[in-house]
Amino acid sequence: MLSTEKNTHVIKTEAARLGFNSCGIAKAVQLDEDAVRLEQWLNKGHQSGMQYMERYFDLRIDPRKLVPGAKSVITLLLNYFPAEEQQSLAPKIAKYAYGTDYHYVIKDKLNQLLQFITDNIGAVDGRGFVDSAPVLERSWAVRSGLGWVGKNGNVLTKQSGSFFFIATLITDLDLIADAPFTTDHCGTCTRCIDACPTQAIVSPTEIDAGKCISYLTIELKDALIPSEFHSKMEGWMFGCDICQDVCPWNRFSKPNTELRFNPLPEILNLSLKEWEEMSEETFNKTLKNSPLKRAKWKGIQRNIKAIN
Repeated sequence: MLSTEKNTHVIKTEAARLGFNSCGIAKAVQLDEDAVRLEQWLNKGHQSGMQYMERYFDLRIDPRKLVPGAKSVITLLLNYFPAEEQQSLAPKIAKYAYGTDYHYVIKDKLNQLLQFITDNIGAVDGRGFVDSAPVLERSWAVRSGLGWVGKNGNVLTKQSGSFFFIATLITDLDLIADAPFTTDHCGTCTRCIDACPTQAIVSPTEIDAGKCISYLTIELKDALIPSEFHSKMEGWMFGCDICQDVCPWNRFSKPNTELRFNPLPEILNLSLKEWEEMSEETFNKTLKNSPLKRAKWKGIQRNIKAIN
């Protein structure tokens, strides 16, 4: 077993080689302050139809209950900002969904990182997560020194803004923790709050999911999007980037280098009418590895009705 310092260094070096843009480490502890904020958010009903946010509360606030004996939480950022933009006639799709579903890409990288640790450091107990388990990844990103939570609820960095995925690797390996990020660089800026057409940002860092266009077009399971939101959708068919697009820190965003995130031609170029006329069979075949599969063909057709 290498020293703690060397283990930390080789893991961060390998994370960079795998394409992660940032890697930070925090000690695995219970998140008491975050537990209070999460409970308050849930009590206000801001999770809307996402009942899964109410489950596994104890696991969300303590990584040692996800990985017994956990000592370190490794947080990794992966840029997804695209080099190409959608055509003006295309219905708007959130940038994170332009290419291959990030779950496939990041899980592959996390598995490679875990294998590297096993091969070069020794047998460890560890689990990798990417927004599919009860992990407060934004809190861990801040605790590991990677950035701060902006008023739009996204983690922001001074170097590259917020167009990145957050992945978490919880392990029983003892590593050197980074200093937490303690400065809020949003200042008095309220561009994200002012720009949100549905007023989903009810206060700085606090999002009412039931009003968020991303929720309405992806998570909402109802047959129809409520009519009061139709005039506020601003052409978004899947997800929404408004609060990120207006953020001054995102002027530093640079195109990603992950080939699997290269945009599908259909996402860049198809018109609303072409999406409307697309059969379910064509949808499933063309977008089989796309995040749009989460909304399913029926969900996309529902969303089109709301923005048409």
